[in-house]
Amino acid sequence: MLITFFRSVILYIIVLVVMRIMGKREIGQMQPFELAISIMIADLASIPMTEVGIPISNGIIPIIGLLVMHLLISIINLKSTRMREIMCGKPQILISKGKIDEYALRKERFTINELEERLRSKDIHSLGDVEYAILETSGEVTVIQKPGKRTTTPEDFNIQADYEGISYDLVVDGRIMYKNLEKLGKNYTWLEKEIKKFGFKPEEALVATIDGKGQFFCQKKEGKDKI
Repeated sequence: MLITFFRSVILYIIVLVVMRIMGKREIGQMQPFELAISIMIADLASIPMTEVGIPISNGIIPIIGLLVMHLLISIINLKSTRMREIMCGKPQILISKGKIDEYALRKERFTINELEERLRSKDIHSLGDVEYAILETSGEVTVIQKPGKRTTTPEDFNIQADYEGISYDLVVDGRIMYKNLEKLGKNYTWLEKEIKKFGFKPEEALVATIDGKGQFFCQKKEGKDKI
């Protein structure tokens, strides 16, 4: 029983490391060859994980082999446009200038209902609002709405929008985020001074954040137990 447990832990760590090396994109939208490799890795890891009689190396070595294949294919894709089209395919325009391309739908085995479903997921409820719809190689549908249906932006009214930047966590559940303080050029003394304005110490904060405009948000934890 313990042997199975430790084998599972080892294989989990190996698969986790391999997926991290493959890159963050594998966690989101995958290309066909990436999906195939991921499925094979899962299958190779599951066999030695449960079958104690099979050497654990029988799972680790093929997984590393697939990682090498993935890295090689990725490099080739970067170097060769032709190879990239073979491995990943090309984006397919499903709607062009407001007109649905029936041939493209049949080629991609895409039904009208599926197209409408993808549009609804992007808060577009009418096919008549779409200027272009492009089926990407990852399977995602990119939509460009007709000019009259697009959401207005400050630029449309010649308004110069203020820079917003990103928000940084300074305290999370009583833990000081020193790395974020360092990025902002701040220190604990500054943080303590800011949080004291709310009537408590940094270690008592549930969360403290600061956004790109310098707006400070802080909330005290309720009770003594951490969440």
